[in-house]
Amino acid sequence: MTNTKSKKGFTLVEIMIVVVIIGLLAAMAIPAFNKVREDSREKAITNNLRQIASAGQQYILDEGTTTVGYADLEGDYFNTIQAVGGESYDTLVVNETGGTLTVTAGDLSVVYTY
Repeated sequence: MTNTKSKKGFTLVEIMIVVVIIGLLAAMAIPAFNKVREDSREKAITNNLRQIASAGQQYILDEGTTTVGYADLEGDYFNTIQAVGGESYDTLVVNETGGTLTVTAGDLSVVYTY
């Protein structure tokens, strides 16, 4: 009678190697994910600024004024813009001669020149 013991399973060293590999992959993936997220936020805010500038220029043409504030545009020229990262558009003013719209959201500042 032979005593044949079947050794199935993983050793502690093999499990530790797998955990280290997963940790290294996560360490590389998280900064890349954060960069993509930040770029996406910036593009969404820039898109919002384009919409505000376009609506402002349309308002100026319709009303014959030289400047218009965000509050005058909201509702008639576009629906309320949802903040992407805590930014506020309330103080933006669109000028007849063009200009720059700047929005600051936490540590991110987005500038759009129209």
